[in-house]
Amino acid sequence: MIVQRRAVPAVLATAALLLTAGCSSDDGGPAGASASPSRTAPGSSAPPRQAGEETPPAKGSVTVVRTVAEGLESPWGLAPLPGGGLLVSSRDEGTIVRVDEKTGRKTELGEVPGVAAEGEGGLLGIALSPDFASDHMVYAYFTSAGDNRVVRMLYDAGKPAGEQLGAPDTVFRGIPKGFIHNGGRIAFGPDRMLYVGTGESGDTGLSQDRDSTGGKILRLTPEGEPAPGNPFSGSPVYSYGHRNVQGLAWDAKQRLFASEFGQDTWDELNAIKPGDNYGWPEAEGESDDTQFRNPVDQWTTAEASPSGIAYAEGSVWMAGLRGKRLWRIPLNGTAASAEPQAFLEGEYGRLRTVVPAGGDRLWLVTSNTDGRGAPKDGDDRILELRVK
Repeated sequence: MIVQRRAVPAVLATAALLLTAGCSSDDGGPAGASASPSRTAPGSSAPPRQAGEETPPAKGSVTVVRTVAEGLESPWGLAPLPGGGLLVSSRDEGTIVRVDEKTGRKTELGEVPGVAAEGEGGLLGIALSPDFASDHMVYAYFTSAGDNRVVRMLYDAGKPAGEQLGAPDTVFRGIPKGFIHNGGRIAFGPDRMLYVGTGESGDTGLSQDRDSTGGKILRLTPEGEPAPGNPFSGSPVYSYGHRNVQGLAWDAKQRLFASEFGQDTWDELNAIKPGDNYGWPEAEGESDDTQFRNPVDQWTTAEASPSGIAYAEGSVWMAGLRGKRLWRIPLNGTAASAEPQAFLEGEYGRLRTVVPAGGDRLWLVTSNTDGRGAPKDGDDRILELRVK
């Protein structure tokens, strides 16, 4: 049975209406939603395990090693520098800061010109060039006055604070923008191509339209051209039928996973196959319609509303906004090998971004100053985690 949900209007009248309509990607569903369905759809079954692959233990653990930095304003993206230091983007301020991961000291690189922060839009994901050691390029996804776009900027740490970012060079433009569902996660894959998670900006019809870049995962060259080997000739589209992609990560065998915001019922973790259709808006969560690819696992919107994901120690780790918890999804191939576990539930509020820190460590970024959280003293912060 295809799970049908009400369509989100393409044009919504006011910001207040948007925040109460139950269609916000950051909250996943109505803030006042009552009893929610069970996490796994009735009658569903997990994909078969893949032979010959090591599986992590069914149960894991998370230890908060320390607080790395505090006092961050609407942090969104995080990119570790190869020589030490963490670059962090501020959605609402449109700035990038460097955090010394040893002392927590913050140095502003500069403000990214052209950012139009409104609703869920602003300065979102950041990533380092695969040739950062030689070209010193920082890529950023942001909402402008007319679209969402990807730019790259020269980072010169030798210049004074606030003046370390060069003028942005637009790599890719024309991604649909909205008050909601702007996507925003970018990452360079093992193939050195740039992957871009986008949202349908509240216009659900864009997700199934392969001529639109809304509600997609895009695969680009570092210069912003459709990458060689993409599933649709001459197109940047890598997969489609997405609602709002904000998490991208690869496992040890270079397989891509993505987190997906549901509307009222199911959030998803998906294993991404080139050219596949992930169902939105015709399917939310698992479906028995074979034209749509089913998720690795699914959660109620109150439990997850996922943003960033990372791969470490044989599992995908998924940060939850409305769910205010970190999920561990142990893998066997592209199937979940055991039931997901939740950690840190409610301890640090909304969780936005999680990034590998090497070995059994992760960087975790909170998101309580984004207008939807309840900030405490010290918010927002970066945490260092030890996981297994």
